[in-house]
Amino acid sequence: MDGAAAAAMAAAVVAMLCLQLPAVGFYNTSCPNAESLVQQAVASAVANDSGLAAGLIRLHFHDCFVRGCDASVLLTSANNTAERDAAPNNPSLRGFQVIDTAKSAVEASCPNTVSCADILAFAARDSINITGNLAYQVPSGRRDGNVSLDTDAVANLPRPTFNASQLVANFAAKNLTDEEMVILSGAHTVGRSFCTSFLNRIYNGSTPIADSGLSSGYATLLQALCPSNANSSTTITTVLDPSTPTVLDNNYYKLLPLNLGLFFSDNQLRVNSTLNASVNSFAANETLWKEKFVAAMLKMGNIEVLTGSQGEIRLNCSIVNNGSSSSSVAAPRIKTTVPSYSGSTASLDEIATS
Repeated sequence: MDGAAAAAMAAAVVAMLCLQLPAVGFYNTSCPNAESLVQQAVASAVANDSGLAAGLIRLHFHDCFVRGCDASVLLTSANNTAERDAAPNNPSLRGFQVIDTAKSAVEASCPNTVSCADILAFAARDSINITGNLAYQVPSGRRDGNVSLDTDAVANLPRPTFNASQLVANFAAKNLTDEEMVILSGAHTVGRSFCTSFLNRIYNGSTPIADSGLSSGYATLLQALCPSNANSSTTITTVLDPSTPTVLDNNYYKLLPLNLGLFFSDNQLRVNSTLNASVNSFAANETLWKEKFVAAMLKMGNIEVLTGSQGEIRLNCSIVNNGSSSSSVAAPRIKTTVPSYSGSTASLDEIATS
């Protein structure tokens, strides 16, 4: 695909998304400096802690995969049962303070106008531009939800232990193709992971091992870093991409054939022939991957959005506007059986809290 064709594809995706989200530049009249205020908050935060860029990308993903892109991941709960309290998010999810800073700046300029969901989408876009030199426009007009449940996060977020079929099914449930799953997995080229998310690849109980999809040398390095008894309280982390850990590039795909994918789920992209065709394509052509990554991020950012009179514009991103915690205003739900999370705490991109 040449540059003109890729640009046309991205434009078509944006046009399609605008059928649901009002438009690029939604706040041009009501709050013309909204996006620049978010950009300033993100740039300042990342200048002090480069890891926050990956954290904000992941924060947007974890928001959109649970109840859609409605900022429900930002809500807190008095009894610690909100999305951010769930095993896939706690303690690894980060970037909340950046969103709060951006929201405060936007509220001071344009009260009760810009949603937390849009601020989170802008912040992820700005983080991608900082780490990958990828500037693009994001359709906006999302509204904020008022329900946030930890069980929803456990049920909807992909796990680092998923096999290829589970990964494809998980993304398909969000109307994302198997190729888009591979594309978005490329975000693993930035960020960090806790030991618990790959511990079963390097230990059998207390015995050091290297599973069949992990380089023995890499396993030895990880064993030197992580004790066999690491648990959710173990704060040790490692970079997801040992070569270019703070740059959004296609190195993730180059590492997979070398058995250097950190998670079991990463290696599944290599061992599945259909998925591996995309891996090889993106390893060979970084421009192609970046163009498709932007398109996939735009599509993901339109999952189950609230618009118009739906939801609300939160004044504080961590609480709904009546001042209650999310759990006290949760809508009635049909009970479902939710699988246990097996102790793993990573999904699209696990970011350390340190």
